Formats: sequence, structure tokens, C-alpha cells
Amino acid sequence: MAVDKSRIEALVRDLLEAIGEDPGREGLQRTPRRVAEAWDFLTSGYRTDRRKLLNEAIFTQETNSMVIVKNIEVYSLCEHHLLPFYGRCHIGYIPTGKVFGVSKLARLADMYARRLQLQERLTEQISQAIMELIGARGVGVMIEARHLCMMMRGVEKQNSVMVTSSVLGTFRESQATREEFLALVGRPVT
Repeated sequence: MAVDKSRIEALVRDLLEAIGEDPGREGLQRTPRRVAEAWDFLTSGYRTDRRKLLNEAIFTQETNSMVIVKNIEVYSLCEHHLLPFYGRCHIGYIPTGKVFGVSKLARLADMYARRLQLQERLTEQISQAIMELIGARGVGVMIEARHLCMMMRGVEKQNSVMVTSSVLGTFRESQATREEFLALVGRPVT
């Protein structure tokens, strides 16, 4: 389903009026259009086909070693307040004959992040997609993120970081595998 940009523009004009602003003011005249364009991009994950996104970048490779991509930047919108949360995603998996082109893991994380989200759901969606797409022996995903809904409003805690993880297959079954993954990706958010 395509984004209805004209409807978003009308809603933004109404919002500006509802907070006491003048949408006709010079600095705000183009704001409804800019916001509609931004929301089209920020929610593009709903309209992305993950198989097309991968563009046949799944390759045959016989290995049973852990593959890890660390520090994938993620930007998403909290579904409760429509405010951003952002941070880093770390992905590890043990292949069973198929591996991803390295940039595709970042694209997969972006696809799920560009939706209204909960960090917990985002973490699970990424891990489950990897497991399904290549039949990995195991998958581990960890996301460390800062939530503007906690920083800008409410409790106003500037240094809080939420950490979520999802472990599937051997990452769940084997404590040693899980510990290896966590040791390799573990580090404070900068």
C-alpha cells in the first residue's frame, strides 16, 4: 500500500494548527510536504519485499563458523509515541551452506527498522528472517538503542540504553555459542 502523502500533508497542517502554530507562516509553509516525504521514507519497510531486497545475494558457502556483522546503525520509530529510537544492531549466525552478502544484513535490519516498532519486535523480526531465509543453524541478534520517548519526555533519562537480544537455534541451545556471540559483540554504546 502506497503512502497517502496528500492526507499526511493535511494532517500535519491540522497538527500545526492544533498546537497553536500558523501553517501559512514562512518557515512552515513547506513543512507538511517535507513531513509527508519523511514519513514515506521512515515507513518504507512496510512496502519492501525482503526477497527483492536481498537481490539474490545469498551464496553457497560450506562453512560452519560463526559469521558476525557488528555495529549496524538502526533508526526506527517507537510505535507508542512516534518518536525515534536509534542505536546499533549486531547480527551473528552459523550458516548451513548459505551465507548473505554482507551488506544485505544491514539492509534487512533497515527494512524492519523502517516501520513503527518496538525494539523487542525489531530484534525478533531480524533473527527470524535470517533463520527462515538461509536455514541457519543458529542466529543471534542484539540491539542497543536510545529511545527519544525516554530522553525527551516522560522520565527524561539521557543516558539510558535499552538492550534486546534474540537467539535462535544453536545460539539458544548452546550456552558456549551464545557466550561466544555475546563476547564478540559486547561493548558499550558510544
